[in-house]
Amino acid sequence: MTGKEFLNSLAKGKSDVIQQLLCILAETGSDYCLIGGLAVNAYVEPVVSLDVDIVIAVGNMETVTDAAGKQKFKLEVFPHSLNLSAPGSDIRIQVQTDPRYQSFIDGATTKEILGYQMKVASLSNVLQGKVWAYMDDTRRRSKRQKDLADISRIIETYPELIMGLPQKIRDRLQEK
Repeated sequence: MTGKEFLNSLAKGKSDVIQQLLCILAETGSDYCLIGGLAVNAYVEPVVSLDVDIVIAVGNMETVTDAAGKQKFKLEVFPHSLNLSAPGSDIRIQVQTDPRYQSFIDGATTKEILGYQMKVASLSNVLQGKVWAYMDDTRRRSKRQKDLADISRIIETYPELIMGLPQKIRDRLQEK
């Protein structure tokens, strides 16, 4: 079973939603990069997630959402994100609209993640995004715990990065 087949079987996917998204991005010539847990998988031992966190260049956002709507994606708007979902799949696509993430697109490189070729933010940017997410007290506790686990996964593989973390996170990672 390929990575794509595995992920789509977990997502109960009748269609390959990630491939649909990648086709929309390619067809519209939209610049983007992955952030979040799936992006962490590009740098460390992968874990399965049904969440696809992505940043789309602000100038391409309307074109992408129009194209997604034509392909029957459901669109939900939130203060700092736009969520896309498709009937027949449990994959959740969260388009980050917080302007801090726009600069991540410039340093993105193409990597293979679970059988997909995708542009991924640099390791330092992925880690920075996870730090921002963890430090955001308005996020649900369970989401923040996942962010901390992703930070820990990165630090286990790249221990030299720990000194760049805020003291609060370093202390938390060193708890027994």
